[in-house]
Amino acid sequence: TDRNQQRGGRWPWRRGDASMSGLVLKLGPHERVLVNGAVIENGDRRSRLSILTPNANILRLRDAIRPGEANTPVRRVCYIAQLVLSGDAVTEEARGQLLRGIEQLSQALRDDDSRDQLKQASDAVLEGDYYRALKRLRSLLPREARLLGADMARA
Repeated sequence: TDRNQQRGGRWPWRRGDASMSGLVLKLGPHERVLVNGAVIENGDRRSRLSILTPNANILRLRDAIRPGEANTPVRRVCYIAQLVLSGDAVTEEARGQLLRGIEQLSQALRDDDSRDQLKQASDAVLEGDYYRALKRLRSLLPREARLLGADMARA
């Protein structure tokens, strides 16, 4: 059980039987985040933002992949998800590109954990949750770096 329910509190976003889970962003001092196309900058102290709007497009700018950095398979797929979140891509077109990219990654990343992350990313894309898809895809970046490093060492 969660602490809010233990105290007898109610979630502010519950209405009848339908509920949605809110996203809580923990921001460092002066950290910037993109929310539905608007850049928001935190103040001098750490803070938490609760995003209650369903399907809000959110991107931490510190985590953003710049166009020139989309130079590996996982980074390219992450970049497409990021373009949706920033409002710089047509969602319908990006959805197909993301699903094709995830399928291609699943042919290269065959371990159970990678496949689980890719399945979760694919499910998130199908549900229109591009923030969650990007989060799952980003979890593959360290593994990709290790694999590419091993390939470079063999060459």
